[in-house]
Parts: sequence; C-alpha cells; structure tokens
Amino acid sequence: MRAQEPFLVRHADLIFALKTFAASILALVFAMAIDLPRPYWAMATVYIASQPLAGATSSKAFFRLVGTWVGAIMTVAMVPNLVDAPELLCLAIALWVGLCLYLSLLDGTPRSYVFMLAGYTVALIGFPSVSAPGSIFDIALARVEEISLGIICASLVSTVAFPRSVGPAVRGRVRKWLTDARGLSRDVLLQSGTEKARRAQRLRLATDIVEIDTLSTHLGYDRLADAGAVRGLSEIRLRMLMLLPVMTSIEDRLAALGEATLQKRPELRRLLGEIAEWIVDEDRIRQSGDLIRAAIAERHSALDGFAARERIITISLLLRLRDLVDISADCRAIGDAIAAGRDISTVALAFHPESGAAPVRHRDHGMALWSAAGAVVAILICCALWIATGWADGASAPMMAAVACSFFAAQDEPARGIRAFGLFSLVAIVVVAIYQFALVPGISHIEVLIAALAPTFLLYGFLIARPATQPIGSALAVNTATLLALQSTYSADFAGFANSSVAFFLGIVIAEIVTRVARGVGAEWIARRLMQSSWQELAVAAERRGRGDRAQFAGLMLHRLGLLVQRIAFISESDRRDADSLTQLRVGLNIIDLRRARYGLAASTVIAIDAMLDDLAAAFRAHSDRAMPVALLSRIDAAVAAAVKDPNERARDDALLGLVGIRRGLFPDAPAYQSRPEESFAA
Repeated sequence: MRAQEPFLVRHADLIFALKTFAASILALVFAMAIDLPRPYWAMATVYIASQPLAGATSSKAFFRLVGTWVGAIMTVAMVPNLVDAPELLCLAIALWVGLCLYLSLLDGTPRSYVFMLAGYTVALIGFPSVSAPGSIFDIALARVEEISLGIICASLVSTVAFPRSVGPAVRGRVRKWLTDARGLSRDVLLQSGTEKARRAQRLRLATDIVEIDTLSTHLGYDRLADAGAVRGLSEIRLRMLMLLPVMTSIEDRLAALGEATLQKRPELRRLLGEIAEWIVDEDRIRQSGDLIRAAIAERHSALDGFAARERIITISLLLRLRDLVDISADCRAIGDAIAAGRDISTVALAFHPESGAAPVRHRDHGMALWSAAGAVVAILICCALWIATGWADGASAPMMAAVACSFFAAQDEPARGIRAFGLFSLVAIVVVAIYQFALVPGISHIEVLIAALAPTFLLYGFLIARPATQPIGSALAVNTATLLALQSTYSADFAGFANSSVAFFLGIVIAEIVTRVARGVGAEWIARRLMQSSWQELAVAAERRGRGDRAQFAGLMLHRLGLLVQRIAFISESDRRDADSLTQLRVGLNIIDLRRARYGLAASTVIAIDAMLDDLAAAFRAHSDRAMPVALLSRIDAAVAAAVKDPNERARDDALLGLVGIRRGLFPDAPAYQSRPEESFAA
C-alpha cells in the first residue's frame, strides 16, 4: 500500500475523474435498466455530489438527499392545489425558494445545502410539471429515485475505490496550523521578526481556522474517520480559538512594558526565553509543563517591588503566559493521543474553555434577506414572461433562475459568478448539440456511447478535482448531463432543443441582471458590515452580566475575522488596524473576564465597573470610523482605580487583567495609567 501511495497522491485528480465518470455511468445504466423516466438526472447528480474527499462526498450526498425529499414533498403539496391559479403557484414557488435560500445563507455551513436543495428542487420539479398536475406525485417520486440513485452510486464509488478520507486532510491542516502557531508564539515571546510579519501570520492563522472548521464539518459523515480522532480534533479546535487572542495579548503586554523595563527585569526576559524554547521543542513540550508553570507562579509572587502600573501589566502578562503554556501542552497531548489511537477522555487537560464544542458562526440577516428577495424577483420575472407569451418550453427559465440565484448567493459578487455560470452553460449547450445531433444518432450500443462520453466527462471530472477550476467543471458536467437528456431510446428535435436552450439561458441572464441590482454592493460593503457587526457584538458582551461564554464569543469573532481577512483590502485604515491586531476579539474576551471577576469584588468596585461597561456598550453601538471618545478612557481609569483598592486579591487580579486588556485594546497610544498616591496592592 505504501508503494502505491505516492502514485495515488500524484494522480489524485485523474483518479477522481475516473471514479466520478464510473459512478455516473453506473447510475445512468442502472436508471435505464429499471426504466426511470429521466435517467440523466441520476448521472447529473453524481457530478453534483462528488467531491475529491470521501467524507465531503458522503456529507454532500446526505444533505442533497434530505433537501430533495423536502423539496419533493413541498412540490406535491403546492402544484395540485394551485395549478388552476398559475400566478399564485409561481408566487408560492418563488417565496419558497427565497425562504430556503435565506435559511441556507444564515446557516453558512455545508449543511446549508439541505435548505438550498429544498428550495430549488421545487422549481426543478414543479415548473416543468404544471402541464400535468395529475401525475405530480409520480414525477416527484421518480425525481427522488433518480437523485437517490445518483447519490448512492457517487457515495459507493467514493468510499470503495481508492477512498480519500477527510480525516488525514483535517489532521494535516491542524498539524500545520499548530506548527505555524508555535513559531509565531516563539517570535512573539522573543520579539523577533518584524511586527508586519507577525501581523500577516496572525491573519493567515485566523483565516485557516475558518477553512479548517468547514473541512471538519464533513468528518461526521466520513466512514473512514475514527470517532476518537473526531472528538480529539474538536477539543483542539476549542484551544485553537483561544490561542490567537492569547498570543496577541502577550505581544501587547510586552509592548506596554517596553524594552527598558524588560532590560531591568532579566528574570522576566529569561522566563520568556524558557517558554519560547519549551513551546518549539518537540520533546520538551511532550513532558509536563509543571516546571514552566512553577516558574510563572514564582514570577507572579515576586512582584512586590513593582510600581502599580508595571505590576498590573506584568500580572496580566503572566496570566496570559500561563494560558499559552496550558493551551500548547493540551494541543500536543491531544495530538499524541489521536496519533496513538487513545481515548481523548484519558488525557489530562490543563486548559478548559467555558462553552461547548459547537462552532459559532457569523450570520448576516440583512444580506440573506436581500439575496432571497433577488431570487424571488428573478423567478417571478421569468414566470411572467413564460405565462404572458404562452411559451411551451418557458418552464426552463424560472427553473434556471432559481438554480443560479441559489448557487451563487453566498459570494461577495454573485452576479459575476452567475455570468460565468451562464457562459459555461453556453459551452455545455454547444457540446450537447454536437453529441445529440452528430454523435449519438450513429450509436446503437451502450459500450460505444460510454466510450464517446468518456473524453468529455473525464475532462469535466479533472476540472472538478482542482479547486481553481472546480466551478467550471461542475457547470459543464451538470449542464451537459442534464441537457443531453440521455434515455433508453434516442429522440432529438432540433427546434425543441433550441427552444429549451434559449429558455435555459434566458433564466440565467435574468438571474444575473436581478442579482446585480439586488446585490450590487460588493466586498467593501460586506467588510463594513462585518466590522459593524463585531462592534455590536462587543456592545452585547458589555451589556450582559452572565458567565461562561468565553470560547463561544471567541469562535464567533474569529469566524467573523476570517471572513473579514478575505476582504481586508476593502476596509478603512483604522478598521484594518483593528482587524490586524485582533482588537475587537481581545477587548471582548477581556470584557468577559471582567464580568466573571465581578462576582468576587466589593460592591463599590462592581458599581464602578458596571458604569464603565455601560459606557463601553454605548460607545460600541455608536462606533464609526472615528476613534473612541476620550471620556471613555477616564471611565476605564476610574474602574482601574476602584479595582486596585479591592481587598479580594484573586478577584482583584482577574478584574485588573480585564481592565488592562480593555484599556490597551481601545487606547493603545494613550499615556500609561498613573496610580494615585493612596493606591496600593496587598502583599
């Protein structure tokens, strides 16, 4: 097997093309054998569902099956009851497609495919069936059978013939992420490299977390993946979410202390060097981190001679260093357990995030609503043309409008994607015309037909296997298989083919025009909405007084940051600095730390902190591109002054940790906090 592995990896794209073509032919032949009315739908479904990784194929196939069933049921419910009122039927189908698209965009995970399919399946089945409403149940059932057959064939071939599991891909990405994160941790601790390079690496890691999350969604559907490894990767993911803000906080605290202070505190610099060496040393990090933790605790207990400001920042630094050590040790221990096949529950973990493992994602209700409204309008325009002209083959127009609007709604500029889809649909129409009127008429045996189809569909599969050309390959494969309409007996009518092709293309053109009007805002507008959403989320964090949502908040903010990094060129300079330094994420986590610390503080301290949090919330809700109001700095300093005098040492340190983080995050260039003469720390 090892001797074969390099060959399989080297020719993975070609192998995927061969597997997908074999699965599509298997589905087509079997559908013909059991006399399904449209066997070509089984063939097209294979190309829709197939992905290079087995788990991705299985998950997409499962989601497509569920969505198809829901869509078929809704079609059976709508068409017979509304067929006598065509305008009302068109409106009902358009609204259903819009609702499903809205839910799909809010979900934002591969699972969103269920909602998307449930929507446009009604258009695919319903519009062509209005002329025969009495047989709608049989038509819907046949469509479900054809699609189910294609899904079964795609999943079977994907998992049996040279399967590529999602597990190794996810583990490889996580392993590389952790290696890069350890390198960044070392650079931060030793203050090596340039600030620009460290910032670029942070943003890269934030983007990678979003991509790893998406890839990990398929693990639960991968029969080749080990259940223990899935649980372990979930635990690592939680720690990955917290690692970036911890590293950024450490970098900020070191900058606040300054080079002069670090030179006066050689023991602190030595501690930083020891932690940096421990993190990147593969053998030492596998050993217990107790010695490193003891060294951090020793530094913590030796702060009596520090000035108030220096003590506050140093305490904050040491606590974040402890988090960094705990997270790094946990990630290594979990990784070793996964590699050895051990149960994750037997691993002793030091860092315990406060929320569950379910990822939290950014949801833009406004954007989802606009996209859904565009789909509804495009479908209704096509239906109006169809009904007004009495076009016999006009059903293809609203059908394709529904498909095009749904497929590309998640993109920043969906109209551009729809236009490309339309252009490659034209190519598919030409290819189909060549097959249908020049090649297929002379073919009388299935073997010859397979040989004739092989070059074209193998090329399509090869394009699908490559990320850069995947949209092109999918558009060509699905449209060619659908328009070719292979059946047990040959029948071709050029006038009918031309008429249907015009309606097919017209639906895509109308979808592009309407989408360009409804979603003409572009990446810059989306980036601004992402930034504003983050400030509103900070306001919510400041207004709430509960506990236990630290990892949940980090997951949401990092997901939003990952989306923002993809559009970093389209935001203002001030917002770009906030994104580069994870300002919003760090401030939010410090607010949550502060809320947790409130429960152990004196009443007078709580009053000062709550007043500050209320002012923070108001400032966040009103935030624009301008800087934070200076009055807010005074309110933060007042809360610091109150916390410094609090008698509860543990809660006081936690409160100061949060307050310093908030002050540094919102006012990094402000003069250092100056303690009042009466302020002092308990020994």
